[in-house]
Amino acid sequence: MAEQRMPRPSWRLPLLGDVLRLDPQRPVQREAQFVQELGDVFEISILGRKVIVVGGGDAAAEVFDENRFAKAVVPPVSNLRELAGDGLFTAFNSEPAWAQAHNVLMPAFSQASMRSYHDAMAECIDQLCAYWVDTASGGPVDVSSDMNRLTLEVIGRTGFGYSFDSFTPGRHPFVESMSRAMAYVSQTANDVPVLREILGWKAMRQNPKDIALMKTTVDQVIAARRSGETPRQDDLLQRMLENPDPQTGETMSDQSIRNQVLTFLIAGHETTAGLLSFALHYLSLNPEIVERAREEIDEVLGTDGAPVRFEQVAKLRYVRRIVDETLRLWPSGPAFFRKARQETTLAGYPIRKSETILVVLLALHRDPKLWGDDVERFDPDRFLPAAVRARPAHAYKPFGVGARACIGRQFALHEAVLALARILTHFDIAAIPGYELKVEELLTIRPKNLRLVMRPRKR
Repeated sequence: MAEQRMPRPSWRLPLLGDVLRLDPQRPVQREAQFVQELGDVFEISILGRKVIVVGGGDAAAEVFDENRFAKAVVPPVSNLRELAGDGLFTAFNSEPAWAQAHNVLMPAFSQASMRSYHDAMAECIDQLCAYWVDTASGGPVDVSSDMNRLTLEVIGRTGFGYSFDSFTPGRHPFVESMSRAMAYVSQTANDVPVLREILGWKAMRQNPKDIALMKTTVDQVIAARRSGETPRQDDLLQRMLENPDPQTGETMSDQSIRNQVLTFLIAGHETTAGLLSFALHYLSLNPEIVERAREEIDEVLGTDGAPVRFEQVAKLRYVRRIVDETLRLWPSGPAFFRKARQETTLAGYPIRKSETILVVLLALHRDPKLWGDDVERFDPDRFLPAAVRARPAHAYKPFGVGARACIGRQFALHEAVLALARILTHFDIAAIPGYELKVEELLTIRPKNLRLVMRPRKR
């Protein structure tokens, strides 16, 4: 009996494969559309490179099994290695640096350490609110840009004692370079190199300059802390400079520290900025959700304007459900790669050792078998405790799986809940009539051209 062939897109071409059916601007969204056409498991071919795509629950449950599958670092993620080297996000599983950094930094995300970041987070959020009052005058604000300002400032200050002057006019050169570098990595993942030379030559030549500026900036921050030019702080940078790996006793090299700093600056701000932007978009369309959130915020935080205490944030359970539902519909990392540890099967199809598998969260988080028929509706109550218990664990994986899952998960969730609570306290949010959500991909995702009216609340 002949082996059953895995589904694939139609009109595949020799040599090019499925390149012309992909979308280099919105690759993951296109792959999520393929899930609708081809089913939970199929293959695509890009210039001779085969990738298996998983978009449904049962197959996802298989590929999340750490005994059979592991994280794979392949394009576009591996394209970031030119910038972040063997950082936590981009290291190959066999490289020792990620395990060393993971061991050194895990305590930095304990409850005790998280408490030490809270005041700086709150200060940055209050500065954003003041920035909106000063610059927007109740008019529309560029939400994605301003969320990037906020989250980059938070990770800069709490992680490395560095301010990007985010709430002053203009954009820091580091931010400009980082935005271009992320766009370049995303857009060159599935394109044709010859066409890139012809159509994208300006970006090709700009990219090394952007990478050099980012590395130089971080090297200067590390050198200033080592020399005592900037004061010692209880932050991520100080931990990496001083704390040895508890397993080996070795301290991290400056190059490894630089790679981790760049990883946190990229992954630690783009992801949370996208999350907050999507959340504000949905809040602008759902006033009844805003009112429920405000009732909880007033009950937990009070109405006297007192500073938010660290322990209060965990009590904002409805606001947290808003965050969770946002990450269901638009997970900041919309897909991730796995590979087979050994020869195995997936959904009954044979899989070779080290074969690459792309898990499309945009599809998995909309699988009607897991989430019901109204998957596009924004409903925070999907994350009521009873509903969560009733769903299989593999249904929802916005932070990845296994040993290489996001180390900064609790940091991001605390920051997002605190930010939404403060914004809803200070502002009424209104959508711009006629806006239709379009999502742009820069490895992470964010709403394109999202502008919202932020009117200071009268209380």
